[in-house]
Amino acid sequence: MIDHLFSILRAHPELALFLALGIGYAVGKITIFGVTIGAVTGCLLAGVLIGQTGAVLSNDVKQAFFLLFLFAIGYRTGPQFFQSLNADALPQIAVTVTLCVVALAVAIVLSMLFGFDLGTAAGVLAGGATESATVGVAIDTFRKTAPTPEAASQFESAVATGFAVAYLVGVVTAILVQSQLAPRMFGRSLKEACAELEAELKIAPQTSGDTARREIEARAFVIADALVGLTVAEAEARVPENQKAYIEQIRRGEEIITPTPKERLQAGDIIAVAGLRGFLVEYSSRIGTEIDDRTLLDIPVEVLDIVVTNKEVAGKRLWQLRQQPEARSVFLRGILRAGQPIPIFPGLTVRRGDVMSIAGARRHVEEVAKLLGYADRETTATDMVFVGVFIFLGGLIGIPALKLGALEIGLGVAVGVLIAGLCAGWLRSVRRTFGFVPEATLWFFDSVGLCAFIACVGISAGPSFVAGLVQSGPALVIASLLICLISHLAALALGRWVFGMNEGVLAGTCCGAGTSAPALAAVQEAAGSKVPTLGYGLGYAIGNVLLALWGAVLVTVLA
Repeated sequence: MIDHLFSILRAHPELALFLALGIGYAVGKITIFGVTIGAVTGCLLAGVLIGQTGAVLSNDVKQAFFLLFLFAIGYRTGPQFFQSLNADALPQIAVTVTLCVVALAVAIVLSMLFGFDLGTAAGVLAGGATESATVGVAIDTFRKTAPTPEAASQFESAVATGFAVAYLVGVVTAILVQSQLAPRMFGRSLKEACAELEAELKIAPQTSGDTARREIEARAFVIADALVGLTVAEAEARVPENQKAYIEQIRRGEEIITPTPKERLQAGDIIAVAGLRGFLVEYSSRIGTEIDDRTLLDIPVEVLDIVVTNKEVAGKRLWQLRQQPEARSVFLRGILRAGQPIPIFPGLTVRRGDVMSIAGARRHVEEVAKLLGYADRETTATDMVFVGVFIFLGGLIGIPALKLGALEIGLGVAVGVLIAGLCAGWLRSVRRTFGFVPEATLWFFDSVGLCAFIACVGISAGPSFVAGLVQSGPALVIASLLICLISHLAALALGRWVFGMNEGVLAGTCCGAGTSAPALAAVQEAAGSKVPTLGYGLGYAIGNVLLALWGAVLVTVLA
C-alpha cells in the first residue's frame, strides 16, 4: 500500500505538491505553548516528509509560485512603501532599517563563527529574521552561479534545514521580546503605554467581534418645537462635537423631501435622523417624539470599502476630512493599512493605499468614494493582463547582471518581480482604471504562492534534511535566537531612547520590520489595544523589501 502510494507520488509529483499543501495547512493550525506553527512551517515540514518518497518537482514550478508571492507582497505594500519616503516617517524608517541591517550583520558573523555553509547561512537569516522571501531570493541568486545542478540542490537542502529550525525559533523569540522583554526594558507595560497614547490622541475604545448592538441607526421623529424655524444646517450644528447625526429626509404632509442644508424645518415635520446610536438614545427628547415611519426610513444605505488614491486627500488628518461637504452624512467604520485595522482618532494622517470602510446613504457614500479614490466593491475579476505584464517586466529588470570574474552582481528575477510589484501597487493606487487584484486573489498569491514554493523546497530537501538537522541543530537554534534577539533589541533601543517613540507604536514597527504577524498579534493582546498597528504597516512595507534583498546580499558576500 505504502509502496504503491510512493510510486504514484514519484510518477505524478504535481500530486505530491498538493498533498504537501493540504498536510501543511493542517499542521500549521497546531498550537504549541500558545504559538501557532503556521502554514509556512507546516508546508515545509510536510514537503520534507513527502520528499522521502523520492518525488521530484521542476524548479520552474517552484519559481512560478514564488514570483506570484513576491508580486503579491509588493502590490499590497507598494502604496505604503512609497508614501513612507518622507521626513515625517524618519523614526519608523530608521527603526526598520536598523532591525534589518543588524539581522544581516549578525547572521553573517555567526555563520562565519559556526562555520555554516552558504545554504545554511541563508536559511538561518531567513528564519531568524522571520522573512520567508529571503529563502527564495537566496536560492534564485545562488542558482545563477551554481557550478552544477547538484550544488544547487545541496544549497536548497541546506536552506530548508536552516529555515525550518530558525523560523520557529525566530517567531517565538520575536513574540517574547516584543510582548514580554521590551516592557521590562522600558519600565512600564504595553497596556500603560498604549493607554497613554490613546488618551493623548483621543482614540475611542474599540469592540471586537459581532454584536447585536448597531452603532449607526436611522430613526424618525416629529420635530420638537425648539427645532421649528431652524435650517437643516443649524439643527445639525447642535449635535455635540464628539457625536454625529444628520437629517436624511423630511416628511412634510404627504411629501418626502431630500433636504439641502438651507432647508427650514416647519412645525409638524417628521425627520429621518441617521446617527450614532448613543446620541439618538440620549438626545431623543430634544429632537422630538419618535415614531415608526417605515416609508420615511426606507433610505437606500450602503457599507463600502474605499481605497484612498486622491493625492489631495493623502496626508490630511481625519478631522480635516470631516470638514468636507461630502462627509456630511457618512460614518467611518474602520481603516485598514497594509491589511491591518488601525485605530481611528481625529489626528490620524490618511495615507495613499489606506482602505476606509464608509457607511451611510448610498448617494452620500458614492460622493465620498469620488472624493477619496475608488470603491473597492466585491468582485472576482482579476486584471491578469496587468499581473502578467508586471511580473514579466520585473523579471526582465532583474536579469541583467554585472560580471566580475565568476561572480554575477545583479538584482535577480525574484528581486526584479518584487520591485515590479511595489510599482504595480503604487500605480494602482494613483490610477484606478486598471490593475485591480481582489483581496481573495492577493491571499492566494501571497499565502498559497509562498507555501507552494516552500513545500517544493521541502520536497527537494527531503532526502538530506534529517542528516543536516542532526549535524547542525543546536548551532541553528543558537544562531537564529541571537539574530532575532539582537536585531529586535537594537531597534527597540534606537526607537525608544533616541527617537522617543511610544512603546506601543515602536513594538508594532519592530513586528512589521520583521514581517511577523504572530508577534503583532501577541503585542496587541498584551497591550489590549490596536495602537501597535499604527507602526506595523510602514515597518512591514520596508522590512519586506530589505529582508528579501538580504537573501541576495548574504549569498554574494559569503560566496
